[in-house]
Amino acid sequence: MDPLAIGVQVALFFVPFLFSLCFHEFAHGWMAKRKGDNTAEVMGRLTLNPMPHLDWIGTVALPIISIITHLPLFGWAKPVPVNSRNLRSPKNDMFWIALAGPASNVFLFLVGIVLVSILVRMPALSATPILLEMLKMFLLVNLYLAFFNMIPIHPLDGGKVFERFFPRSWNLWLEENQYYLNMGLLFLVIFGGFRYLAYPINIIANFFWALAVQGVV
Repeated sequence: MDPLAIGVQVALFFVPFLFSLCFHEFAHGWMAKRKGDNTAEVMGRLTLNPMPHLDWIGTVALPIISIITHLPLFGWAKPVPVNSRNLRSPKNDMFWIALAGPASNVFLFLVGIVLVSILVRMPALSATPILLEMLKMFLLVNLYLAFFNMIPIHPLDGGKVFERFFPRSWNLWLEENQYYLNMGLLFLVIFGGFRYLAYPINIIANFFWALAVQGVV
């Protein structure tokens, strides 16, 4: 592949990816601080700067491999630390802290749809294909982050969100088998098992993209 083409693809992906990933982690830290725990702030994680959130495998290596090989891989950042002892109501507060991450990506997705809708009404900007491609990637990345993180296993956000609704026996099983579930999740990520997650996400993204381009939203 042409190095210039790779560079363009990396830029088109990494700008939306890094911002969305950092916003996701920032949302966890912001909610934790609201609930009484400022651990993320003290450790420098209450920021949109990508460096404190960087995980060299999940944030750099896997996304680059995905771009070069066209495999449906994805990535992650270092989890934001939360000290549950500082929370006023640990069980309820952890629910909201966990939910804040995926919710932030849904919020960014909706913001992206509004931006597309505004952009198509401005001919000078809408004629810029790179800007449109980056916005489309922005929408896809945020949907992936929202869906992926809501998978109900630890250490993903979904494990803590659904813990509030699952029977105690289910939560105990998830905790006891966390290592094997993590290995299975990593296996699926590395070997492209999340291509099946791409189907509903692409359908949703294309539906809202069409609405935005047509000026419906």
